[in-house]
Amino acid sequence: MALEITTEQFAHCDLVKATGRIDSQTAPQLAETFTKIKELGRHKMVLDLSGVEFISSAGLRVLINTQKECQQLGRGELVLAAVPERIYETLEIAGFLPLFTLVDDVLHAVGGF
Repeated sequence: MALEITTEQFAHCDLVKATGRIDSQTAPQLAETFTKIKELGRHKMVLDLSGVEFISSAGLRVLINTQKECQQLGRGELVLAAVPERIYETLEIAGFLPLFTLVDDVLHAVGGF
């Protein structure tokens, strides 16, 4: 299944919604989306994972790299919202949970900035 990505800009952050699978084929597409937002000088992002059914190590790398770039110089953060249990378990097994703020729903994540 392909990956669909939509973005929405708010006053204090950008919302990125991913739907489908984030794997070695689609991870570059997600990375490019984050890069375009960062090039606008915006480093506070919320990633809505509610529609994601699978994330591979390539996808996890994109999340980690984006988080590092957003947090450099205290500029921002990548917040993960509406994380499905399966994706949560993947993050937990990889040891990545401490690296991210996880929020139950998108509204609270966006409002948190």
